[in-house]
Amino acid sequence: MRIGIGYDIHRLVEDRKLILGGVEIPYVKGLLGYSDGDVLLHAISDALLGALALGDIGQHFPNTDTQYKDISSIKILNKAMEMVRGRGYAINNLDTMIIAEEPKIHPFRSRMIGVLADIMGAAKGDISIKATTNEEVGSLGRGDAIAAYAVVTLAKKRCEVKHGYLP
Repeated sequence: MRIGIGYDIHRLVEDRKLILGGVEIPYVKGLLGYSDGDVLLHAISDALLGALALGDIGQHFPNTDTQYKDISSIKILNKAMEMVRGRGYAINNLDTMIIAEEPKIHPFRSRMIGVLADIMGAAKGDISIKATTNEEVGSLGRGDAIAAYAVVTLAKKRCEVKHGYLP
């Protein structure tokens, strides 16, 4: 079993789409980032990389490399999952928290879980997306930014053999 934690925060700006959990959310602002700015997928990707002791997304997708300019965070998460699977692990469970004053996350939660389950090869029941506000404190509380935390546990996959299973 391996455990990883991830965190990300991006400023909200005008003239950008708001993408969270791989879902476009109608809102007057979007997240500023070198990629699409999806803080939830970034936090999850960092948690996966951390669980594998492989650094962070900045090492694997540096903002100094033009090939990653405006990249979909779904591609980043897919790459992180390739690394997870390549090392013989699978998602045991994922717990996340989005911190945003606005917009309300609940109407988009089940779509986000569906996107994550598909990408991660996990059961929807093993994925938790929660949201809270920052009670009007700081940049998050003023609605200047959105942040996300993620904690993931990975389990070593078992390989089927003729007479049982290998750990």
